[in-house]
Amino acid sequence: MRRFTYKDAGVDIEAGEQAVKLMRQAVQQTYNEQVLEGLADFGGMYALGKQFLDPVLVSGTDGVGTKLKIAFALDKHDTVGQDLVAMCVDDIVCQGARPLLFLDYLATGELEPETVAEVVGGIAAGCKLAGCALLGGETAELPGFYAPGEYDMAGFAVGVVERQQIIDGSAVQAGDVLVGIASSGLHSNGYSLVRKVLLEVEGISLEEHISELGRALGEELLEPTIIYAPALVELFEANLRPDGLAHITGGGIPGNLERIIPEGLSAIVDRSAFSAQPIFGLVQRLGNVPPAEMYRTFNMGVGMVIVVSSENCNKTVDHLNAAGHSSQVIGEITSASSDIPPVMLK
Repeated sequence: MRRFTYKDAGVDIEAGEQAVKLMRQAVQQTYNEQVLEGLADFGGMYALGKQFLDPVLVSGTDGVGTKLKIAFALDKHDTVGQDLVAMCVDDIVCQGARPLLFLDYLATGELEPETVAEVVGGIAAGCKLAGCALLGGETAELPGFYAPGEYDMAGFAVGVVERQQIIDGSAVQAGDVLVGIASSGLHSNGYSLVRKVLLEVEGISLEEHISELGRALGEELLEPTIIYAPALVELFEANLRPDGLAHITGGGIPGNLERIIPEGLSAIVDRSAFSAQPIFGLVQRLGNVPPAEMYRTFNMGVGMVIVVSSENCNKTVDHLNAAGHSSQVIGEITSASSDIPPVMLK
């Protein structure tokens, strides 16, 4: 009778160990003095220290979605890790949290150590940008579950904020100003629609140079999601804590901004105050996508909306621009009757 090994079933333990060796240096470069290391590494340890009076932990999890299909097609895996980090840390910073640590989960049908190391290297680079430690993760080899050369991944971020400094939208009031921070393009949302229109229906090659974009389509579609967290944490430390923050992901500006608008108020967004990158116009034109559908699917050029008092508006914009983020006033908060939607685009 034949003897079977785990490798015969499709799981290569040695390949997993090789992947760990290849990624170890990149991961350890994200560590700081709060990371505790011991003999056992079944769980990552992070010390909060004594600088907090009443700390509240804020957590978030997300993935990259079908943007990964572009990475598979181009066999380019070094940027989607930043997307993963951004989608998580830019969520938790909206509640005033400083990102502390990050965990990742990566699953594939057949483990390729170099690809895994490339992906995790991108995650580690994203964590360094976000100022958090890549404290642990899991790489799972699941034979027969994924197509050859494909994988999926999820990220988990944890941050901390003093209870009295939590940002939850309750401080938003009439007269506040909306400050929008520019996105780098699609970020990590709406790729199913993008792929349907540009790749399936129009048949555009990812390698094709698109004059409207100024580069190859694949390069545009793999543009990394911006990590806003460090600049926003600096904003908090400069005593410019906003009344509300909205990370503009799936659901667009209306779907995300309305989550922080108290009853009786409305956010009036001036669409002429910001410009959407050419990729949005390309998708809308070739797919004949209605404007309302565009605005509830994509960020349309705005990756984060900050609700600030009128007296802090100019300081906030100046701070963000100095940190390298293009930002501008894009609207205001007004009183509204019950029949007015919480977010209005004009």
